Amino acid sequence: MPLRPVNVNIKALDDAAVGRFWAGALGWGVSSEGPGVTNVEPGGGYTWPDATAVCIDVVSVPHAKQAVKNRTHLDLATTSAAHQAELVARLRELGATPVDVGQGDVPWTVLADPEGNEFCVLEPRETYRDTGPVAAVVVDCVDPRAMARFRDAATDWTVHEVSDDHARLRSAEKVGPYLEFLRAGGKFVPDRVHIDLLAYAGDDQEAEVARLRALGASGLDIGQGDAVTWTCLTDPEGHEFCVLGRSS
Repeated sequence: MPLRPVNVNIKALDDAAVGRFWAGALGWGVSSEGPGVTNVEPGGGYTWPDATAVCIDVVSVPHAKQAVKNRTHLDLATTSAAHQAELVARLRELGATPVDVGQGDVPWTVLADPEGNEFCVLEPRETYRDTGPVAAVVVDCVDPRAMARFRDAATDWTVHEVSDDHARLRSAEKVGPYLEFLRAGGKFVPDRVHIDLLAYAGDDQEAEVARLRALGASGLDIGQGDAVTWTCLTDPEGHEFCVLGRSS
């Protein structure tokens, strides 16, 4: 069975502080599986993994974000103009700052978390009325059609829309956020934010990694060594992602 997206992984100098920010932003809780890792996920009986949410893992690294826009970011959903304004104000109180990525005069608000990771607070859109607080995980790419084909084959998410400039996928269960690809420039720096995939119980992680390589993925050495339970890869355009082990 294909893999499923389960986490957005964010690198941070201070994983606890960035984790607290995202927990406050989304109204979720925080936990930790060990030093240097802060997990952010819904409360209310949510059990990871579940298609109703793609959680956030904040992982400590020694280097600050470079002054280059991340290729992957989150879009946050709102239900009304008043909700959008209230959310932006609350995010500013939590430590978010306005950021100009060349967006011009648009109805959404572009902010950055306390370590500079960009995200958007969208105006109300019918498409995202039932996604939860995260409307979409958005990835800049050169060829949205090619990225949609790769992710459609790699995961159990299905394509909802595809064009030369934009592609949108979502869980086959029609719950949770969308995964979107927007036409933009190529890669210039290592990814600060990436997506983690997980095999279903009973599926073989190594076999899934081999299948991804056959689809066009490549191995990635970021100094992780041989002791980790996950496998680091890049997609055909060089976007980094990890295939987690079941023990993760």
